[in-house]
Amino acid sequence: MKYYLEKNKDKIIAKYLQGGQGNLSASIIKSVHINLPFTEEQLKISNLIKKVESLISLQQRKLEQLKQLKKAMLQQLFVDKNSKQPNLRFKNFNGEWEQRKLGTVGKTQSGIGFPTKEQGGQKGVPFFKVSDMNNNGNEFEMTTSNNYVTEQQIISKKWKTITKVPAVIFAKVGAALMLNRKRLVTVPFLIDNNTMAYMFGKNWDPYFGKVLFDTLNLPKYAQTGALPSFNGSDIENIKVMFPTQVEQQIIGCFFESINGLITHQQNKLTQLTTLKKYLLQNLFI
Repeated sequence: MKYYLEKNKDKIIAKYLQGGQGNLSASIIKSVHINLPFTEEQLKISNLIKKVESLISLQQRKLEQLKQLKKAMLQQLFVDKNSKQPNLRFKNFNGEWEQRKLGTVGKTQSGIGFPTKEQGGQKGVPFFKVSDMNNNGNEFEMTTSNNYVTEQQIISKKWKTITKVPAVIFAKVGAALMLNRKRLVTVPFLIDNNTMAYMFGKNWDPYFGKVLFDTLNLPKYAQTGALPSFNGSDIENIKVMFPTQVEQQIIGCFFESINGLITHQQNKLTQLTTLKKYLLQNLFI
């Protein structure tokens, strides 16, 4: 009965909605007509969906454990503002990390205007907007875009493609800035004017750099006003601590592995959730 109502709740609410607040009375629920199979079939259906739900719960726990592991390792493997060495080091690494301003080891670049009539392309150079960070598969690195532009468009509009990659991108204005999301980009790209990129210099391992950016609370550095915003100097003046490139590579590789596991578990969870939805749609009248 739980699964039956879960599958049909929208139809029931749409048909029997009462009042401006959307109240459903007990008498209305009692009057709802439903189709029921024999008890034996009900049990087989419910047992199957319960097994899928059990797997969903298991995957959710695994996913949360991996996220907690990543959070703990971010705290242990990176230097905080009061020290020059992290609490945890990989074998054979020692010595103090160096402090640098981001502007001395990389460069920022703001995005450009992206007229609506130029949007919607499916091939060419990706033109990222902040909303593209929500795409499946873009949780760590930008692998897909909702908009691509051709070489002809780029020449016509005199746009300058950002070719110095890898880079990390993030929102530079408004409410999206406060979400503090960053994404790695490893192919030439363009960004709109609500977005900013930081291009890593030669002293960086890009995966380490992306994870280091994950440790930064960027909204802290935003200019206040009608809308919070960054300019390039706000980011380039941020002081960070980082080690030799060899240690960067080890740390970056470690977190790349954790991110891969998180993505794998997220995909399995999505598949199981889709399976449950399919069963609800096809095992009930």
